[in-house]
Amino acid sequence: MIVSASYRTDIPAFHAAWFLARLEAGFAEVRNPYGGPPYRVSLRPPEVAGFVFWTRNIKPLIPDLAEVGARAPFMVQFTITVYPRALEPHVIDTGAALAQVRALRDKWGPRAVVWRYDPILVSSLTPVEAHRSSFGKLAAALRGSVDEVAVSFADLYRKSARNLALAAHRHGFTWRDPDPEQKRALITELAAIAAEHRMRLTLCTEPELAGTGAEPARCIDAERLSEIAGRPLREREKGNRPGCLCTESRDIGAYDTCAQGCAYCYAVQSHERAARRIKTLDPGVPSLG
Repeated sequence: MIVSASYRTDIPAFHAAWFLARLEAGFAEVRNPYGGPPYRVSLRPPEVAGFVFWTRNIKPLIPDLAEVGARAPFMVQFTITVYPRALEPHVIDTGAALAQVRALRDKWGPRAVVWRYDPILVSSLTPVEAHRSSFGKLAAALRGSVDEVAVSFADLYRKSARNLALAAHRHGFTWRDPDPEQKRALITELAAIAAEHRMRLTLCTEPELAGTGAEPARCIDAERLSEIAGRPLREREKGNRPGCLCTESRDIGAYDTCAQGCAYCYAVQSHERAARRIKTLDPGVPSLG
């Protein structure tokens, strides 16, 4: 089974010590966010086929990636969006993020990293024209370091809509969900920019935007992990929602344990509570939940 670490939280940025302790123990426990008893995920080969890290700051884990790679192949879904601090108050400096991606490329090769420009939030702080400009500058900076960029438009679930409304009231901005034609036009432009910089643009669970020069994304990607490993990973496709083409995986993260503070985040109910949980978390516990 491929282990996802984690689309529920930023494990490399905030829980690297916990993750390394779980590697040593050979398993992680996961509290089921949808109810039911907790379950155990093996982190020992051959039960673990590969790791997918989701992060905005992999620096705390970089010194130990060789240990991770000795157990199973890994890839990194690395988010860089260059949004204003009102939307992303605690993410690392863009220059530092770009340097981390280049360091991963130098050590592990360009297949090890997928850049995520995700989610695309259209607001008075980030209008459509700002996305064209920011995406173009980032694509130029990442040319040769990645071969894929995954994008999607913001899905404003109840938690994310509430957090975004609080941030909008505090900082005085507005946001909107563009109509389908505006989305298709922007994706077409971004796909052309990506191709200019020798990367393909993929859409994360946005089947209605097909035909814009972008391909469906496989964020948990057994094919990419197979190329990194130099051997086939025979894992089945099993997406998380309609239109998702990801390979089957087990996520070992927990909601409400990320302190990036992104205003649009669906995984954190209270940024202040999440920050407090991180400070008090014992890295020796089997579960983040």
